[in-house]
Amino acid sequence: MPRFDPALYSFHTETPDSETYRRLRAVSGLSPKSEEAARRGLPNTLHAVIARFQGRTVAMGRVVGDGGAFFQVVDMAVEPEHQGQGIGKAIFAALVDWLRETAPDSAYVSLVADGEARHLYAQFGFEPVMPASIGMALRIRRD
Repeated sequence: MPRFDPALYSFHTETPDSETYRRLRAVSGLSPKSEEAARRGLPNTLHAVIARFQGRTVAMGRVVGDGGAFFQVVDMAVEPEHQGQGIGKAIFAALVDWLRETAPDSAYVSLVADGEARHLYAQFGFEPVMPASIGMALRIRRD
């Protein structure tokens, strides 16, 4: 796998703006989020990291939760033309470093691993919760 050139990318501890957030979710294959969902959700970010290429945000990852007992890694997204270079891995590593420094003893950190991303997350100690637990979801849809 080619590695990113640090001279071309910059990483920032920063929550993406709504437009960038929605764009990155869409182009990376994540489910779309409405403007209202983004506007209401993004300010509740506990920690976020973005990557910029030539000044443009091309990747992101966020941590949400209650700040004590429960944390969830969400919105791991990299523009397709920047995938496969380790940018997502660098963002995920920064999020995990923050969690290890910030989250208190007994905190539960979860995520939903789509497809092959589970292999990346496993490198950082994340394990499947089945068969003891099973992930479940409810998506709210408004017409």
